[in-house]
Amino acid sequence: MSPPLSSPPLSSPPLSLPLTLADVYRARQRLAGRVALTPLVPSPSLSARMGAPVYLKLETVQPTGSFKLRGATNAIAQLAEQGATRVVTASTGNHGRALAYAARALGIEAAVCMSALVPRNKVDAVAALGARVVIAGKSQDEAQLAARSLVRDEGYAFVPPFDDLRVIAGQATIGLEILEALPDAATLIVPLSGGGLFGGVAFAAKQIRPSISTVGVSMVRGAAMHASLAAGHPVDVEERETLADSLGGGIGLENRHTFALTRLLADDVVLLDEASIARGIAHAYREERLVVEGAGAVGMGALLEGRIQNIAHADGPIVVVVSGANIDMTVHRRIVTEDQYAS
Repeated sequence: MSPPLSSPPLSSPPLSLPLTLADVYRARQRLAGRVALTPLVPSPSLSARMGAPVYLKLETVQPTGSFKLRGATNAIAQLAEQGATRVVTASTGNHGRALAYAARALGIEAAVCMSALVPRNKVDAVAALGARVVIAGKSQDEAQLAARSLVRDEGYAFVPPFDDLRVIAGQATIGLEILEALPDAATLIVPLSGGGLFGGVAFAAKQIRPSISTVGVSMVRGAAMHASLAAGHPVDVEERETLADSLGGGIGLENRHTFALTRLLADDVVLLDEASIARGIAHAYREERLVVEGAGAVGMGALLEGRIQNIAHADGPIVVVVSGANIDMTVHRRIVTEDQYAS
């Protein structure tokens, strides 16, 4: 039986981090009625390929099309309780859309700062939700600076896209849902960018099931967390165009939480080239009947490329977090009709 909504399992082992499993359960209470409890569905095609059961955790069905709604809602709900009336963030698209949605639901003004690299469809989706949109520079770092100026000059409350305990706790509710639906899950494959999603999911999962393996997947082009882990500290990377645009941007040289979480909890990190990401998008459409953006397809891409073979436990299920569906449909049509990306 799943643990009660408001309390963690009694057997959860502690980690020396400024986040507790109780924080995650409190986040889930705040999200109730505002965020979807997303389906965990089997993938017969990937299961046959891996020789082990493979399940897909479909964050694509969230009202804003990505997991980001969880962290944004948890953070804004707490800010609203504290009297905040205006919130701002910097985003590669999905967090901004989630912030705009959650702020509107709670009656709070929202502003979203994005770089010129953010696809037009994601910019338009944020604007459609009534948020103030600011296009600043050609990198996530420049968008962050613009957001900080609104905090300083206009009194907005800043909601980070990933390096924030409230946001991490919201994303961690995915880990709760996975382990409650599939207690014997052996391997989690999670998209990795700034580490809010990966860190939250891995934290909750390893608190409940310490033996579980956690694999982060990112892209070759500008994988800031991977470069930072290799260096042993947060580093800057050049932000480049990629099909996995939601995974772009730095992790912040003064990163407070997600770098430490990822370094502690990641059993491996896999990088994919653009063809492999495209293959994941095409497979999702052709075999799973899903429209998935590049960042959401990297887990499937890693399985298709055989990158998880030596990591996954043969005696337990593999869960792939499919993080978002917000792809430009012109790009999507091009990918799914390219023969070289056939599954």
